[in-house]
Amino acid sequence: MKQKQYILTIAGFDPSSGAGLTSDIKTFEAHGLYGLSVCTAVTVQNDIDFKDCVWIDKETIINQIETLFERFELSVVKIGIIQSWSILLEVIQTLKKYNSSINIVLDPVLKASAGFDFHSEEDMEVFEKVLQHCDFITPNYEEINGLFPNKSIEETIEFLSERTNIYLKGGHREDKRGWDEVYYYQQLEGNSEIKLKGTNNGDYNINIRELKTHLVSKIVQLNIPPKAITVFEKHGSGCVLSSALASNIAKQLPIEDACINAKWYTEQFLNSNKTLLGEHSYK
Repeated sequence: MKQKQYILTIAGFDPSSGAGLTSDIKTFEAHGLYGLSVCTAVTVQNDIDFKDCVWIDKETIINQIETLFERFELSVVKIGIIQSWSILLEVIQTLKKYNSSINIVLDPVLKASAGFDFHSEEDMEVFEKVLQHCDFITPNYEEINGLFPNKSIEETIEFLSERTNIYLKGGHREDKRGWDEVYYYQQLEGNSEIKLKGTNNGDYNINIRELKTHLVSKIVQLNIPPKAITVFEKHGSGCVLSSALASNIAKQLPIEDACINAKWYTEQFLNSNKTLLGEHSYK
């Protein structure tokens, strides 16, 4: 009998099940994983209208996490909306207490697709500490602009990529719509100098630049183009991508394969029908 592999989502509840906990669970299930969940908020919304967000208190969130760790081994967690960066940091510290090597995929939801702002003004010093504990952050272009309004996208990417891996979702970009960008660390052997260069590998363009640090490492940029010519917009598609990425990490795929597979899974979800609520493939 095949042993269950568990994965955790820490996110809000969406009654329409297009986003949040239930969306993550469906994505995990489609990847052959058993999804566990911790609720951080109860939202009042459907697929087109966001009305309210009732936050779950920090103690209850942490109690949920601790109770799950009493029973289950967890190596990967996907995190969605949490009331503040400071609470998020405490949540991450709790996760690390139970598994110091747990992989964390953070989907920094700053605004719901229906326009509801979550936490736009927060302590960036705390946010920086959060980043250093994460394995991946998965913003879209609107969210990355919202993180540092006074920085350009290029400056924000540089700041983030020096602290964590980035999967930048391209569905909201004005140029090259649907092209996603991944920035991730890659350790090098030896002490050779890294020079700026570009390579082309089929459909994927990879740019390598030197990381100014005492470690011998580099940041690789992977550009992932869309396969589909057209896609149909979906409520919660960002949640699907980040939870698909977390699933692929749990399945121990190499970083580039994990990201590319997450992209293709999300495209299939987008084109599963023409409504705002997508369907998952459990084949």
